Amino acid sequence: MLNKEARKKLQDLLPLSMVATKQWLRHQGLSLHFLDNAIRSQTLIPLATGVYTLYGQSINWPGIVASLQRMSEKPIHVGGLAALDLAGLTHFLSVSAETRIQLYSGSPLPGWLGRIPIDVHLEHHSTVRLWCESVMTDARFTREYHWLDKLPPVTYSCPEKAFLEVLVNVPSAVSFEHADALMQGLSNLSPRKIDVLLRSCRSIKVKRLFLWLAERNDHAWFKRLDPSAYDLGSGKRVLAEQGRLSTRWAITVPKGMHEDDEHG
Repeated sequence: MLNKEARKKLQDLLPLSMVATKQWLRHQGLSLHFLDNAIRSQTLIPLATGVYTLYGQSINWPGIVASLQRMSEKPIHVGGLAALDLAGLTHFLSVSAETRIQLYSGSPLPGWLGRIPIDVHLEHHSTVRLWCESVMTDARFTREYHWLDKLPPVTYSCPEKAFLEVLVNVPSAVSFEHADALMQGLSNLSPRKIDVLLRSCRSIKVKRLFLWLAERNDHAWFKRLDPSAYDLGSGKRVLAEQGRLSTRWAITVPKGMHEDDEHG
């Protein structure tokens, strides 16, 4: 018979719709003997090797991601297109047959994440070449998605950070046109946040592309930025094959988007 006190602690640690690894539960003070008994009695239901949920409750991606964020020692955020979608700034889910949730972290994600049967694809993106760790741990650049009452929220990138994350994948996975359409809807970004993020961003390509799109869309906040304050590197960057050169930002862009780009 399971110890009542330990059982109560397990229920507190593992609310319905969330998951936990056996190792993490042990680190929270539950004994190996108790956990083995809980597995044998089917109180803990295995979802993958070493990963469990209570009572076979159906699991969705927010529960998995919130669980992952709670167990991880390093910051992991939903970012990019998925974060913009959570903020209500894009309808990207409708253009793909498969829901894709972009997770950004400086370290690889645990292997068990891909073995849990859910109807979305959890996609890892490394932040090593994009953000310094201070950005990943700065609460100014995250928001919280409260997916179920009284359960840990999912942490996701604020729109300023999320859009910069999207630009990493232009044009390989996100088209110039898609990025431009997203930028059109970002009229309310915070110039203070953008300034800090552009100073911290390690990607020359991302910074140049962001500034080109911001200038192209002529948002009011763009006028409050000082491009000379950011390290934009040197030399040209070929982003669009057979495109045309934006002389101010030294990147090639699609010919059809070049006309409005030069302002004398």
